[in-house]
Order: sequence, then C-alpha cells, then structure tokens
Amino acid sequence: MIMPNIGAFIAWGLITAFFIPAGWTPNEQIGTLVGPMVTYLLPILIAYSGGRLIYDVRGGVVGAIATMGVILGTSSPVFIGEDGNSSPMFLGAMICGPLFAWLMKKIDGLWDGRIKPGFEMLVDNFSAGIFAGLGAIASMFLLTPVMNLFMRSAGAAVEFLINNNLLFFTSILIEPAKVLFLNNAINHGVLTPLGTEQAVETGKSVLFLLEANPGPGLGILLAYIFFGSGAARATAPGAAIIHFFGGIHEIYFPYVLMKPTLIIAAIGGGMTGVFVNTILGAGLRSPAAPGSILAIYATTASDSYLAVTLGVASAAIVSFLIAAAILKFSKASDEDLAEATAKMESLKGKKSSVSGALTGNDAEKAPLISKIVFACDAGMGSSAMGASVLRNKIKEAGFGKDVTVVNSAINNLRDEFDLLVCHEDLISRAEPPTPSAIHVTVDNFMASPRYDEIVDLVRSQREGGGAAEPAPAGSAPAGASARGGAAQGATATATATRAEAEAEAEEEKKVFTLDSIVLGGTARNRDDAIAEAGQILVDSGAVDASYVDAMRERETSISTYMGNGLAIPHGTNEAKDAIHGSAISFIRYDEPVDWGGNPARFVVGIAGADGSHLGLLAKIAKIFGNKSAVEKLEQAATPEEVLEIFGKVNK
Repeated sequence: MIMPNIGAFIAWGLITAFFIPAGWTPNEQIGTLVGPMVTYLLPILIAYSGGRLIYDVRGGVVGAIATMGVILGTSSPVFIGEDGNSSPMFLGAMICGPLFAWLMKKIDGLWDGRIKPGFEMLVDNFSAGIFAGLGAIASMFLLTPVMNLFMRSAGAAVEFLINNNLLFFTSILIEPAKVLFLNNAINHGVLTPLGTEQAVETGKSVLFLLEANPGPGLGILLAYIFFGSGAARATAPGAAIIHFFGGIHEIYFPYVLMKPTLIIAAIGGGMTGVFVNTILGAGLRSPAAPGSILAIYATTASDSYLAVTLGVASAAIVSFLIAAAILKFSKASDEDLAEATAKMESLKGKKSSVSGALTGNDAEKAPLISKIVFACDAGMGSSAMGASVLRNKIKEAGFGKDVTVVNSAINNLRDEFDLLVCHEDLISRAEPPTPSAIHVTVDNFMASPRYDEIVDLVRSQREGGGAAEPAPAGSAPAGASARGGAAQGATATATATRAEAEAEAEEEKKVFTLDSIVLGGTARNRDDAIAEAGQILVDSGAVDASYVDAMRERETSISTYMGNGLAIPHGTNEAKDAIHGSAISFIRYDEPVDWGGNPARFVVGIAGADGSHLGLLAKIAKIFGNKSAVEKLEQAATPEEVLEIFGKVNK
C-alpha cells in the first residue's frame, strides 16, 4: 500500500524541505500544501491502493471514502482538542482501505446475478455510496480511539528510545527482517507513519534512516570483494554498485544467506549507523525509497548532510570489519551463490531479476506454469473465447487440475500470472503490468499453434522431456518472452454442479434467444456486418444504440476475427455503460464477409454485462474448434436447430 505511493511522499517531503518557514526557500502560499497533503492526500492514496488490491477500483473508492472517518477522527480538533497533536492516520488508512473493500466485495456477492437487467448501475452506485458513507462514520467512532492509542503508545516508545540514545537496538530486529523480506512491513508499515508524524512536527525524522541506510549491506559486499572466493567474490563489485547507488538492497541478501553468521555484521553496522545518526541529530524529510544513497541525499534535511554521511560511512566500516573477520577466519561455505539466491527467492516468493543477472540464473527456462491469463482489450469477448479453447486443450491433456486458465481485460491485469496470451497487436500493452509472466502472442484465437506449444510446455514441466517454450516473437505470427513466475489469479470458470448447470442454462436462454439468430445475413462487408449484429442487440434492449459505434471502434484497434470463419464483434471497455444486460446475436452468411482479409461466415455480436454470456462463449469456442459442429451450423435450417446445437455441446 505504501510503496506505490512513495512518489507522493517524496513530493510532500520536497515541498516541505523548500517551502515551510524553516525550509530552504520559504514561501507561505506554497507551504500551505504541506498540512493537507500529509493529513488527507497521503492517507487517502494509501487507502485507495489497499482497497484496489482487494476489489479493483470499486474497492479503492469505497476504502478511500471510509478512511475519511478515521482521518478526521485523528486530526480534527473536534476529536483531539485544539491543543491536541495532529496525527496523520496512515495506519488507519492501511486498515480501512482493504477492510472496507473486502466487506464491499462480500456485500456485492449477496446479490450477484440477481439484479434485473438495466438496474445494475443503479444498484452498484448506490450500494457503494451508502456502504462507504456508513464505513466513514464507523471508522470515525470505532477505529479512531484504537489508532490514537496505538500512535501515542508507539510514539512514546520511539521517543523514549531516541531520548535515551537507545534507538540503535532496533537494528537487532530490522537487519534480520530485511534478509527475510519483512523489511517493507517494518519500514513502510511502522517506521514511515511514525517518521512522517515526527517530520510534521520537527521537519525531519531519523526513523526514515533505520531501514534505508545502505551502509550495512555495502560493508558486507566490500568484505566479499577482499576476502570472498569464487562466484561470490567475482559478483560482489557489481552487487555493491546496484545496492549502494541503485538502492536495491535485496542484492546482498544471498551473500548473507550463503553464510548466515554475516547477519552479525549487518546488525553491527546497522546499530552503529543508527547510533551515529541519533547522536548527531540526523534526519530525512521524507522516506527514501529505494534505499539508494542518491535518494537518501535527495530527502536529507538541510542541517543533516554531514550527520547522514557519517551514519552511512560508519555503518559500512563496522559491517565491513565484522564481515571481513567472519569470512577470513571461518570455514569455506558449502553453499554457492546460486543456491543462496534460490533460497532468497523462496523467501521472497518470486524471482529476483537483479540477483539472477549477477549469478547467471536469469532463467532461460520457464517457471512452473500453474496460472494462465488470456487478455484482450475489454476482457469479455476475444479473451473469453481464447481462454475457453486453451482451457479445453489443457484439460484434454490431463492438466486441468494443475493449471487454471482465466480471461481478463488488459487494464485489469496484475503481475500474478505465470503465462499470458494475447493478440499480437496488444503485447505492448500487456507486457508492462505482467513483467513476471511468459508472454505468448497469437493471431488466430480459435486454432493458433501456440496453444499446442503451451500444452507441450506444461507437459514437459510436469512429466519431463525438455519441451521448448513457445516460439519467440518474430519467428512466427506470434511470440513469447520468458520471465519469472508469480501468484494469485483473476476471474476463473469452475466446473458447475448439476444445479448450477441448470441455472446456467436458464440464464443462457435470456442471453441467446430465437429472436437473436439470423440465418441469412444481408451484409456484404465488415462494417455492415457489425451494424447488423449490433442492431439485433439494440432491438433486444440489451444495449443502447451508441454501443454499435463502440463495436466499430473496437474493430479499428484489434480485429475480432477469431479464426475458423468466426468473428465476434463487441464494444470497447469504455462502452460498458451502454450495456443494460448480457446478450448475444448470431448471424450466418451464405457468402463469407471479408473481415480484414479473412472470410467470416459466422458473426456473433456480444454485449457482456455481468458475465452471464461467458458460458455461451465457452460453448461457441467448443463448437468452432470442432469441424463437424461447424458443419452442422452451416446446415442448420432454423434458429431452433442452432439453439439445439448449442444446447448439446457440453453434454
């Protein structure tokens, strides 16, 4: 929650450093930004980030609104008195954001699929507004006392340590926690809120230096340069540069894990740095993230440059001396750098690109694939069809229980998948939010050879045999690029029980009706075919007329031709407001329509409001992946026969 908003903290810190009365260039007007930013903007950003992690944008909005209660409860004179100390409620925001987003998600689940078409937006907006308002009131009166008590207690404890020059003892906890990847929880979860509170009152805080000081790690890496051996010694200079100037502290963690007694050097260096900073009154204006010496100097208070420099230097010297003694007089380690890096990555839960680059483990081989996402622009048409085809292939190969295949809109992608599939024209948009995934592009959604390559890769990983990854971009119409693995998934389709299947069939009858089937389309080109398919959706009452324009707009960016004579035109992601309910139109043409150079004999128009159309898309994918089923559709004489074909496809 904190790390995505570090830029906002830095912006606040720079404004504070320059424009408060005690700043470098005091300015009364600009200085008025300082108070509102730290009291309202930063906590709301934190709350929104936390809520969005739980329930996308809807959760972020609800979490931010609910957080206003605890913000006012901990900063308003009405609650704390005119002489009370203002307390920016970062911790309150960390609780309210994800909590109320989670509660909103559960409440939405109570009526999911039960809202009549046309009332979805009304229910969504009012339920979020009412619940968020009640959440703000609840956080104001229920969470405020708890947060005030916590902040007073934590503040008193920190003040005691500072006043008695005992703050250096925190390094006993912080330095081991860094190696175990608990550093962000301690730094951004506890030290940043307390440090920001202190910086508001005094203009700087030494708490921002407790975890960010690069001195302890630098000392350990310098010791490896002079007293290490093998790959560790050879890679230590590069690691030291990345660590000290790049601020990526995780680069030195494998060197500690390779010889765990080196944690003593990290603790010793950390304690020394904190002690020097405390004695000399050093402090930063705002958090330094990443913990680079450049970022630290950029946020250093105007009176603390010498103190901060001495704190970093002393930490590095002490850490170096202790680490050098350990390396020189201890037995050689049996564990190599690659093994230590693997141990670090298992603690972190994902691949480390910086460590992999130094050790040569920047994997050419693919991660174990267990979560696959098929992404498209809107997440309701092409991706659903492609996901269905790939999911069926993986099930047929016997890996349905091991590998999940889901679909998603590109704007909703997160770095939590092992492999991503998308149209080749969308790869530039799909890669940035999923850097840890293998990326595979296709140009034919129904019969791409890439699907078989993915299945072969899954099979080789689980059964052995050394199958290669999907072919790289440029070798064929589609490509792939390997990166690390990840966790957690988006929308998935599960096997339905008999009762669920019956309910699904009833729902499909509302989405796909006899009136929406045309067996003699009149269009002669793609634009007219889109208009013909869209008009059926309009006539059904499922969409506004503006949705047809969105279908045309969608076609100008990415073709909706799926392969095997099928096109599925649908609107853009921004056109969802024009959808009142899910519906599908089906048109068969006697003469194929030219669809961007491909012959489309079947055109299926899609309007997806609540996901009720996804089951039908899965059936469409099955049918058009089967030549005999397509032949039956070509021979169907009545709309009833078409419905019967779709009804039988899963039996």
